[in-house]
Amino acid sequence: MNNKRCSNCGEVARRVRENYLFKESGLSNVVLENIEVIKCDHCGNADPVINKLNELMRVLALAVIEKPWGLTGGEVRYLRKFIGMNGESFASVLHTDKSLLSKWENNHEKIGSKSDLLIRCVAFSLGPGLEEERLRRVVRKFPEINETPKVVPVRVDLEELTYTYA
Repeated sequence: MNNKRCSNCGEVARRVRENYLFKESGLSNVVLENIEVIKCDHCGNADPVINKLNELMRVLALAVIEKPWGLTGGEVRYLRKFIGMNGESFASVLHTDKSLLSKWENNHEKIGSKSDLLIRCVAFSLGPGLEEERLRRVVRKFPEINETPKVVPVRVDLEELTYTYA
């Protein structure tokens, strides 16, 4: 049995393969499928083993950008952080003020459909490792986006670096 130490309490922990709710991403709806997790029976802590973190974060950004529903506040925040911008800089690029951006990110104000599309384009244009071909595919899907924001489960296959909406 391949055991490790728990990062939380230091006790011996087990390595298991399972689906993992990846709350550390800042998104509440992302499940990493069939990944290695270090689980502690002593304190209940679970740590995912993620060898391709940058690639995973890029795949999540694409999943958010391509989502066929309106963006949620948490998704706007994720995209802003993914491209490495603070609120003031991102708001400036969007030609809005940081207080409105904050209201969007905290779901205190609805994101208009045109702002939603602009956020997606900016994130795609400035995001590291996002290809031009995918940009064309994403923009072609804009007419299919339902403007109603919706949190939808995203399932990520780390082996293939692909995602599906559950």
